[in-house]
Amino acid sequence: MRYLGIDLEMKHVPELDPGFIPFGIWMNAYLEGASKPIAIAVERNEGQITVRETRIYGTEEMAAADYRFVERYMKFLLWSIGGFRVYICGCDDIAGKLQASYSDAGERAFDADFFRKLYERELEIVSLPLEECPKANETARPMGGHMDGCRIGFDAGGSDRKVSAVIDGECVYSEEVVWHPKTNPDPNYQYEGILDSFRTAASKMPRVDAIGVSSAGVFIGNAPMISSIFYCVPRDRWDEVKTVYDRAAAEIGDVPIVVANDGDVSALAGAIGMGCGSIMGLAMGTSEAVGYVDKDQNVLGWISELAFAPVDLNEDAMQDEWSTDFGVGCKYFSQDAVIKLAPRAGIELDPALTPAEKLKVVQALMEQDDARAQKVFRDIGIYLAYAVVQYSHYYDIRHLMLLGRVMSGKGGDLVIDTCKAVLEDEYPELNRAIHLALPDEKFRRVGQSAAAASLPELR
Repeated sequence: MRYLGIDLEMKHVPELDPGFIPFGIWMNAYLEGASKPIAIAVERNEGQITVRETRIYGTEEMAAADYRFVERYMKFLLWSIGGFRVYICGCDDIAGKLQASYSDAGERAFDADFFRKLYERELEIVSLPLEECPKANETARPMGGHMDGCRIGFDAGGSDRKVSAVIDGECVYSEEVVWHPKTNPDPNYQYEGILDSFRTAASKMPRVDAIGVSSAGVFIGNAPMISSIFYCVPRDRWDEVKTVYDRAAAEIGDVPIVVANDGDVSALAGAIGMGCGSIMGLAMGTSEAVGYVDKDQNVLGWISELAFAPVDLNEDAMQDEWSTDFGVGCKYFSQDAVIKLAPRAGIELDPALTPAEKLKVVQALMEQDDARAQKVFRDIGIYLAYAVVQYSHYYDIRHLMLLGRVMSGKGGDLVIDTCKAVLEDEYPELNRAIHLALPDEKFRRVGQSAAAASLPELR
């Protein structure tokens, strides 16, 4: 396969998506011939700065490939790390194009607006000489792992909400309730659903000592600054959104509550279960939720919103309706991936069904060993293998914990088996360095809510 003058070898092409161009594989091939050093630094809150040194060609004939590489690389850094200022060091012309792209009238206007809302300040792209690149400044911090007392653990997903009652580390009750927060503009809908789950879990224990929440979105403290769960809520009611979890907890009692990104909680779940670090948690549900804990079981303070980070360079790839970009993770590692691939495999899905119901149709066929459904989950396994190659450029991964409803049943087993086979065939050293883990069936679906219960320290 050849793309923008770069040849890349792929032994395994998704049968239902033959145009797939994995960014990580293309990047490896691109860097083989690149020699001009550049650096990209991303600055976020509390003066933290992440620096990545890389290379471009810097020639006229490779200008299109250079821009595509830096634009996608920078976008991945923004959505994995988060930041309000990006320094492009050593390539003024590319920096100028990126400044135009991330303007309100540019191609990446959504991204600019997202980070403006997240940090409540304008996103800046600054061009600097390579020698003036800022120095890295990063601090990891511990998260969760507290098991004492009677705790509520809540996981707010886009299609269902899960809650667990946990006493001294043992889950004594858990339940899932279908809800539709992404289509409700009144934040009272989400508030009432959250409070109902809190009250249900509280009724299963003699008291409540603490509440931990795993929720889609990016948070400052317990306040959702950006969250797909409040997708339709107008910004003039966002003050209600920022306090939604604290207000619901206050109805239960004067107890500590900690809210964390659902991806980080999935990584924490893996760390608790395996007693080790360097874990990426990847939950395939309504969207792709990713989190990470380092070798010391600390979180990096990154947003890890890889649902909106690029994984496919195919310019005809499926568009994400929210971010408006093409080839981003949520269309490859979520129920959307199953819904996208199923018709290509010859599986007819009733348009009247919800996305979660469509997923169940394909999963039911998979349980019957339907060859069409097998193609769907096999292709997701190929997607995952090449994404592992890409993600390992940015994260030190020793364990990849796979969660979420897409990973349930035989479909999840086929995804992981295919991923391992592709890695062993093309990247055997990486396959042996990274342990792909599937929890048991119950933990796959409610493990995040139980892990969320361990977030707060008792007073």
